[in-house]
Amino acid sequence: MNEITNEEIELMDYLKVIWKRKWLIIIPTLICVIIAGIISFLLPKKWEIDTIILPSKMLIQTAQGGFEEVVVIDPKQIAGQINEKTYNNLIAAELNLSIREFPKLKAENLRDTKLIRVSIVESDIEKAKSILYSLFKHLKRDLDKKIDIEMKGIESKIKTKENLIKYKRITIEDRLNEIKILQNQIKSKKLDIQSKEIEKERIRQEIIALKNKLKISKDKEKDIIEAMKEVKDRISKIEEEQRKALREGKSDDAIAMLLYSNEIQNNLRYYNILNESLSNERITQENLNLEIKEKEEEIKQLDTQIEKLKTEIDTVNTQINDEKNEIKKIENEIENIRNEIELLNERKGRMDYAQLVKEPTSSINPVSPKKKLNILIAGILGLMIFTILAFFIEYIEKQKVS
Repeated sequence: MNEITNEEIELMDYLKVIWKRKWLIIIPTLICVIIAGIISFLLPKKWEIDTIILPSKMLIQTAQGGFEEVVVIDPKQIAGQINEKTYNNLIAAELNLSIREFPKLKAENLRDTKLIRVSIVESDIEKAKSILYSLFKHLKRDLDKKIDIEMKGIESKIKTKENLIKYKRITIEDRLNEIKILQNQIKSKKLDIQSKEIEKERIRQEIIALKNKLKISKDKEKDIIEAMKEVKDRISKIEEEQRKALREGKSDDAIAMLLYSNEIQNNLRYYNILNESLSNERITQENLNLEIKEKEEEIKQLDTQIEKLKTEIDTVNTQINDEKNEIKKIENEIENIRNEIELLNERKGRMDYAQLVKEPTSSINPVSPKKKLNILIAGILGLMIFTILAFFIEYIEKQKVS
C-alpha cells in the first residue's frame, strides 16, 4: 500500500511540474510545429518517378536435357549495381549533369519476379525521366551484349548444322548415283544372262541336230554292216559254189569259173567300198561325239558364267541394299539435325532483349515534403524536448532553494 501511495505521489509531482510549466512546453512546441509547417510548405515538391525493367533473357539447357528460361544477369545483382552508383557517372556525362547533384537511384528486384523497379525522388520530373531512360539505355547495352553473343553462337550453330545437312544431301545424291550405276550393272548383267541363255538354247539345238546326225550315221553304220555281212555271205556262197564246181570236175566250164571269180572280185570291191564307208561313218560319229562334247562343255561354261553373273547380281543387290540403308541412316541424321535446328530457332525466338515493362512515370501526388508527417514529428519531438526541459528547470530551482 505504501509503495502504491508513493507512486501516486510521484506521478502527481510529475503532473504538477508539467502543469506548472505547461506554457514552457506548449508554446515552444507550437512554434516548432509552425516552423516545421512553414518549412514543409516552402520546400520544393518532389515526385517519385519510377520505371520497371525486364532484363535480357534466354533459354539454357538443364542437366535433365530440358530447357529453362533465365535472365542473363540475376535481377538482384543488377539492382545492387544500380544502388552502388555503377551507372551514375555515365548518365551524368551523357546528360551533362553534376555528379554532386545527381539524384539517388533506388533499385529493387520485385518479389517472385525477374523485374527490376528503379525509382528517383526528384522535383524535376523530366530530368528524372531522362535519367531513367539513360540508365535503361546503358543497362540494355550491357545486358544485350550477352544476348548478342549467345545469338551469334546460336546462329553459328544453325549455319553449321545447315551446312552439315547440305553435305549429307550431297552424300545422299552421290549414293543415289552409285545406286543407279549399280542398277545399270544389274541390267547389263541380266542382259548378259539373257544373251547366254539364248546362246545355250542355240547350242542345245545344235547338239540335238548333231545327235540326229549321229543317229543317222549309226543307222547308216548298221546298214553298211548288214550290207557287208550280206556281201561276205554272198562271197562265201560263191566261193563254196566255186569249190564245189572244182570238186565236181567241171573245169571245162571256164566261163563259169571266170564268172565266179569276177563275181567274187566285184563283191570284194563292194565290200571294200562298204568297209571304207563304215570307217568314214565311224570317223563321222567320232567327230560328231567330239563336237557334241564340245557343245556340252560350252553349255557348262555358259552355266558357270551365268551362275557367276547371278552371284555378281546378288552381290550388287547387297551393295544397293547397303546404300539404301545408309541413305535411310543419313536421312534420319538429317531429321535429327533439323530437330536440333528447330530447338535452336526456338531458343533464338525465346531470347528477349532488355525492355521497359513500364515507362518512367511520376507519382500522381508529390512524395516530398510530407507536410503532415513533418508537423507530427515536430510536434512529438517538441513535446518531448520541452517536457524534459521543464523538468530540468524544475530540478535546478529545487537545488537553488535547498
